[in-house]
Amino acid sequence: MEKVALVTGSTSGIGEATARRFAADGMTVVVHSRSSREAGVALAAELGGSYLQADLEQEDEAAGLVPQVLAAHGRLDVLVNNAGISWPVPHAELDALTAADWRRLLEVNLIAPWLLCTAALPALRESRGAIVNVTSHAGVRPKGSSIAYAASKAALNHVTKLLAAALGPEVRVNAVAPGLVDTPMTADWTAAQELWKTVSPMRRAAQPSDVADLIAAMAGHTYLTGEVVLLDGGLNLTR
Repeated sequence: MEKVALVTGSTSGIGEATARRFAADGMTVVVHSRSSREAGVALAAELGGSYLQADLEQEDEAAGLVPQVLAAHGRLDVLVNNAGISWPVPHAELDALTAADWRRLLEVNLIAPWLLCTAALPALRESRGAIVNVTSHAGVRPKGSSIAYAASKAALNHVTKLLAAALGPEVRVNAVAPGLVDTPMTADWTAAQELWKTVSPMRRAAQPSDVADLIAAMAGHTYLTGEVVLLDGGLNLTR
């Protein structure tokens, strides 16, 4: 039977590239977005999969995604927690980052992946499947769009390791921590673009397909678990 993957936040950027990669590898892909319904329906139709809309900031909607996948497809082999939110807040401006900001970032970037992992666990145990969390170099290095964002990704990195230790050997859990990726969201991040072009050993930002290739490799590797792979073109070696 064809394997099934759920990729959250998959109508653009890393998520879309991952959905396309899984489909090219012969998997049935469930596309998800919070608001881009038209794009999600079109992509799912193109890939021969299905589309689900959910606001991961809402607990009931996040927890309800996996049951809908199982109702539609009967199984789940790979869960990619890619959806996340971010906006710039200078690290030294503590008053600019409110308690409500912290709650929103943690709700989407940390708690929603936890809810999805919890809901997916029985199906993933049955299929001996995999979870791949998309985090950030900001969760590994003291960088990032805001302190709260970086903290949410650092927490997800640690949850990745804890889950890998708890769920093996039936379920493998890994994370990819990208640096700058060329997506619509980062198109006007001129300072970051210049940094990656001039300082990183690879002299460029990542393409979404670069991240998707690593996600696919992690999902398919039957021995790799508990790893957080920093994918930043080597910027960590210089900055």
